[in-house]
Amino acid sequence: MNLYNSERNKWVGGLVIIIILYSLFYLLFADRSFTYDIPRKLRHIIKFGVTILVYFVGTYHLGKLEDKWMSQLWHFIHISLLITITAIGIYDWAFGMVDKKTKELAATMQEFLISPVLYVAMGIINKRLNRDQLGN
Repeated sequence: MNLYNSERNKWVGGLVIIIILYSLFYLLFADRSFTYDIPRKLRHIIKFGVTILVYFVGTYHLGKLEDKWMSQLWHFIHISLLITITAIGIYDWAFGMVDKKTKELAATMQEFLISPVLYVAMGIINKRLNRDQLGN
């Protein structure tokens, strides 16, 4: 039982930090009226930086857990989408503004990566799998 509480505390610690980062991003940057006054490239760097920060928080906290599949899935999803977002960003910087649909796609991917939804979903699935393995 103590091991379970330790695992849970490690997971909850990561969740709390991700929620704080997500909230600060929207309170201090994304939902502010001055955001569009910031140069486009600097906005890209800020969004990318926050996404990388959330990735490292999840990597650190999920890496401490016994169930390694969560860490592996976290890496796979983040790296895949970060490569996609980076490719869109490089195209945007090199050849000019990307079209609206591509920009919305990149924004949706970035939103998914920084929100706590993926982290929570993985925790719920892991809890369910562990409960099923115990025969409950």
